[in-house]
Amino acid sequence: MAREVISSGNALVAKAAVECGCKFFGGYPITPSSEIAEDLSKLLPRVGGKFIQMEDEIAGICVALGASMSGTKSMTASSGPGISLKAEQIGYSFITEVPLVIVNVMRGGPSTGLPTRVSQADIGQAKYPTHGDFASISLCPGSLEEAYTETIRAFNIAEKYMTPVFVLLDETLGHMHGKAMLPDLAEVEKSVVKRAEFTGDPKDYKPYAAGPTEPAVLNPFFKGYHYHVTGLHHGEMGFPTEDGAICEYNIERLVNKINTKSEDLVHYEEFMLDDADVCIIAYGSISRGAKEAVMKLRNDGIKAGLFRPITLWPSPVAKLQEIGKKFKKIMVTELNMGQYLEEIQRVMKRDDFATLHKANGRPIAPLEMVAKVKEMM
Repeated sequence: MAREVISSGNALVAKAAVECGCKFFGGYPITPSSEIAEDLSKLLPRVGGKFIQMEDEIAGICVALGASMSGTKSMTASSGPGISLKAEQIGYSFITEVPLVIVNVMRGGPSTGLPTRVSQADIGQAKYPTHGDFASISLCPGSLEEAYTETIRAFNIAEKYMTPVFVLLDETLGHMHGKAMLPDLAEVEKSVVKRAEFTGDPKDYKPYAAGPTEPAVLNPFFKGYHYHVTGLHHGEMGFPTEDGAICEYNIERLVNKINTKSEDLVHYEEFMLDDADVCIIAYGSISRGAKEAVMKLRNDGIKAGLFRPITLWPSPVAKLQEIGKKFKKIMVTELNMGQYLEEIQRVMKRDDFATLHKANGRPIAPLEMVAKVKEMM
């Protein structure tokens, strides 16, 4: 049976992590994500897990990666400036294929920016959080329920594809308190994905000898399977190499193990789109206001609908292309200067959208969306 709780988005992230088997958190407090760490400092010891607050953001992700290398489900959480500090070790997670869930409760930037205000300004950073070639995965909840379910999905994806996965909340959703209906705990436990392990003779173990669209198989440390882990380009046993063919194969594999699996990774919501004449595209907390705007517009005789990407990266390319062909009138709204708009323009090969963007830390009200759509008609 579904469980009814009253909670905040940040608290539900922490609850989801523990209930899907996370046993380690490493991080450092930062507004507006600190409640995730605070809750996990209490919850993890109750299930035999470990919480550690390190001296800074860099150390926080380092210890989380170390725990993951031992086979433990691990996570870290932060906000924009902290994610920037973690950039080098995020790259290490990509190239070593050490799974990790990274929660970013977004606030205004750049730099210190607006610590206590809402923003969606880290969407571009989530696609390219570090240097080099890779494919990033970023999930963007739009409700309290999804703060819980998308965190669980992030852990499952990280363990299945051996990669870091971002969960992008924003300040509004992180601090919002309300009623949420959560899936039954038995169903959650049944859905948990376990990391693949090699069970053969240790002499035959080659962790990075993976197919062109497959992840590495990294057995937990201290279990008798010997291999090397390095941020350098590496061969089948993990030892550094500058062999051009090996380096090219592995970089293509890091990208293709994600980009060829869009059917498994991409989630989205369509709200009243079937008979709509105009499409609003929104994600995260402001998609809640967009739904209210759709209802107000329909009450005024304008058939509006909403498309909400839940997986932002990889983007829902096929669905965006379909929407671009179906709708002449599209309005894109974000709490930034248009970071996802660029992806929509790229995919749809259009730039004739109505837009409504804010980057001043204030939310976008449903009536503002209504007014913008009416300007289009």
